Amino acid sequence: MARTQDHPGEQAASDPIRLLAIRESELSVDEVFRAVGDDAAGGIALFVGTVRNHDGGQDVGALGYSCHPSAQDELRRVAEKVVADFPVRGLAAVHRVGELGVGDLAVVVAVACPHRAEAFAACRKLIDDLKHEVPIWKHQRFSDGTEEWVGAC
Repeated sequence: MARTQDHPGEQAASDPIRLLAIRESELSVDEVFRAVGDDAAGGIALFVGTVRNHDGGQDVGALGYSCHPSAQDELRRVAEKVVADFPVRGLAAVHRVGELGVGDLAVVVAVACPHRAEAFAACRKLIDDLKHEVPIWKHQRFSDGTEEWVGAC
């Protein structure tokens, strides 16, 4: 059976951006997954970024995220670009700020689309653009006492 773009479920939803947040509280994969649910979505791609115990060959002892006051607006702009490029049925993105420990969730994004290939591509664009364009900075403190700032922009 050939795919047809005629069915409304093959098109982007009228208001697919369901959840966008930058918050200090712990993140929930379930919250993000539930936010993008849509009966017309045949695929949901979800990415979870966690704090790892090393970076650049060094042991990470602690880290924190901070953001510019425009970060929420920039996150919306990134989400709107994804929605413009893909038939998104549901989109959610949440990034944490504040002090985090190894294993904590730093970012959770998800995109629901009519088909899996679209969902994977849209989710990849969402996380890649978020990391490159939203002004959120990571302050890593290494176990040897050195530290570094890593920025999104």
